[in-house]
Amino acid sequence: MDGFGDLTTWITLAVAVAIFLRLRSVLGRRDGHRGRPPAERTEPRSRVGEPQSTDNVVEIDRHPPAAEAGPTAAIQAIDKAAKAGSPLNARLREIAAIDSSFNPETFLSGARLAYEMTVTAFADGDRKTLRNLLSREVFDGFAKAITDREARGEQVRASFVGIDQAKIVVAEIVKGEAHVTVRFVSQIVSATHDASGKVIDGDPDQVTEVTDVWTFARELKSKDPNWKLVATASEN
Repeated sequence: MDGFGDLTTWITLAVAVAIFLRLRSVLGRRDGHRGRPPAERTEPRSRVGEPQSTDNVVEIDRHPPAAEAGPTAAIQAIDKAAKAGSPLNARLREIAAIDSSFNPETFLSGARLAYEMTVTAFADGDRKTLRNLLSREVFDGFAKAITDREARGEQVRASFVGIDQAKIVVAEIVKGEAHVTVRFVSQIVSATHDASGKVIDGDPDQVTEVTDVWTFARELKSKDPNWKLVATASEN
């Protein structure tokens, strides 16, 4: 699969949004429900606050297996991501016509991984990971939010339960750049504690549904395979 490239691919955030419960308007709609995640959930649980991997690379094989190689496989992937004949399908085909490496399945795999890494790193106050994932301007915004949180003596304790859905909803070419918008629906357990350890926001025993809409962009004729997150929106 070929959406994000066989080189090190870091997806960079271009809008300074705060991810967790303190900045709810950016995260999107949350429909909370009591209880822990169902036992049958197959998504792995990542504990925020536990040591994370020091490898901040999102590695994706740029070239699909030989049996799937060629334009037919790319078109099949596009038709699977968007109904044939629809405007979205047409735009994705336009992107693939210019960038033969583009494959929606691989793109979404990388986008899902980058989404979880960004959300987790922000909650954990992991500036090193965020520096690798974000543009300098946006990193400065995230770093300030983390610094303010630390100055108040607050700590976020959270678990990223999993991503229920990651779906391409919009695609277009803007001044030589491919812009692909993804709607994420994820499940998170999160609580903010003050300096004394008291819960001041969220609930450590509640799974919260979060809906985010992120737009990724990449110059189609660039040798750089990296996609950057250029816009975010929340769904009401």
